[in-house]
Amino acid sequence: MPMQYERHAYLTTEEVSDYLRLAERTVYELARTRRIPCARITGKLLFPRHLIDLWAGRQTEFDGQGFHAAPPVVAGSHDPLLEWALRESGSDLALLAGGSEDGLRRLAGEQAVLAAMHIVDSASGDYNVPAIKTMQGLADVVLIEWAKREQGLVLPRGNPRGIGRIEDLAGKGVRLVRRQAGAGTQTLLRHLLARAGLDLDALAVVEAPAATETDLAVAIFDGKADAGLAARAVANRFHLDFIPLHRERFDLAMRRRDYFEPAIQRLLRFARTAQFAEQAQKLGGYDIEELGRVHYNA
Repeated sequence: MPMQYERHAYLTTEEVSDYLRLAERTVYELARTRRIPCARITGKLLFPRHLIDLWAGRQTEFDGQGFHAAPPVVAGSHDPLLEWALRESGSDLALLAGGSEDGLRRLAGEQAVLAAMHIVDSASGDYNVPAIKTMQGLADVVLIEWAKREQGLVLPRGNPRGIGRIEDLAGKGVRLVRRQAGAGTQTLLRHLLARAGLDLDALAVVEAPAATETDLAVAIFDGKADAGLAARAVANRFHLDFIPLHRERFDLAMRRRDYFEPAIQRLLRFARTAQFAEQAQKLGGYDIEELGRVHYNA
């Protein structure tokens, strides 16, 4: 993009015309017929810069060789709000929850159209972008915020072992249920334990890992474990105790060409409704103030 536009989040009609090398009347017509992303503020047309890039990429024509359409699947991490929204929005997208890293691999391998992820980088504390940059086959990916979530210790109702902080997991007899390798929650658990001076391998860990945060909560509810790391919404669903430890960012990764696909647009439009906001509040532990914000555009 020309340097003079880099600092502007929104472009004027004249700037879009210059950037796309289109006549201004063409830009006006595209905006009038809602065929280009734009907003009308106090009577003036403004064009979100990142959406213009996505829209322009979507218009590219070629013979189709070099990529095939990925199946309508959201792979990666399980999230209660996302699972509900996929169903209620009529997006026709299926959820395949195998962990954040699995979702990223499936996105890179054209096995999913979206990857739901929350992978913290232990060195920087940043979310998801470092993981994307190290994954081959994602040169055209865009990363959009879904929500910020409270993560913490999920405990049996009444907290019978009196756990008050992460260091208490080292207490005698405390059975910890973990997630599978590659899950964003498991990466975060190791990160939080390391900050507390604890080693996961030295704790009393339940042998079988939980495939999802819901499975983790079920293990605690059934008395098979005494603690585990998961989102507040999961603890609330099972009426379990919860000790907040961390605020994380949960994102959706997709290829630029897929951003304007009907299924993804239905999901994102639904996520802006009052019904969605009410459900996020009901589940608990969500901050959706910046939903839709672009955190990375390769």
